[in-house]
Amino acid sequence: MIPEHLRHDAKSEAEVRVELAALYRLVAHLRMTDLIYTHISARVPGPEHHFLINPYGLLFSEVTASSLVKVDLDGNVIEKGAGGGVINPAGFTIHSALHHARPDLTCIVHTHTAAGIAISTQKQGLLPITQHALKFHGRLSYHGYEGIATDHEERERLARDLGTNKAMILRNHGLLVGGRTIPEAFDQIYFLERACQAQLAAQSGGAELIWPPKSVRDHVASQYDDGGYAPWIEPAWQAVLRDIASQRESYAG
Repeated sequence: MIPEHLRHDAKSEAEVRVELAALYRLVAHLRMTDLIYTHISARVPGPEHHFLINPYGLLFSEVTASSLVKVDLDGNVIEKGAGGGVINPAGFTIHSALHHARPDLTCIVHTHTAAGIAISTQKQGLLPITQHALKFHGRLSYHGYEGIATDHEERERLARDLGTNKAMILRNHGLLVGGRTIPEAFDQIYFLERACQAQLAAQSGGAELIWPPKSVRDHVASQYDDGGYAPWIEPAWQAVLRDIASQRESYAG
């Protein structure tokens, strides 16, 4: 369980803005960006169902708390922010779909990394061959490619395919994850990305791959559920924030 003081709804909009801007900077720091074309969003605490997303045209390394755009689930811009107020239409489609269908997932992250795209093209998808991959064993969804996500009718299918999971591979496209908090969303995208990287490295050697027994796969996946693992998400988040501490004055503004 998430301690009360760390819950997303216990934070102010200003705190969420700073935390989301920090996540943008971390994704840039870890070289998981694709110029201006991917997006991260976070729900604004409160009953209005508004969410914050990056202004279209900024690099992740340029996003600040004040530049984030506030929109509603119908795509109306509630607050333009310092970034101009224009958002990526495909970004709106993807993020509004999940914020509407999964209010428990307060932060959504979508990436186009080389490793994520590569695994998204493989018929078997993510293989249960590493500890990182087993975090998602039985907890990973897949969504078939329909083109650039500008058709709002795709939202229903995105939500349906994600189901009750927190992570999904978009076939021929990239990775999509959510978290109950911003730190949890970071945890999801970081380890899904690392699992994809490790699989490609293992496959490149050409040797036969070892699959742990199903009983072990199920056991490890359960170890990543709430309880033993979840309490370490916040300390890990604080650790990575220290890695970009020199940027705080920039992104918090």
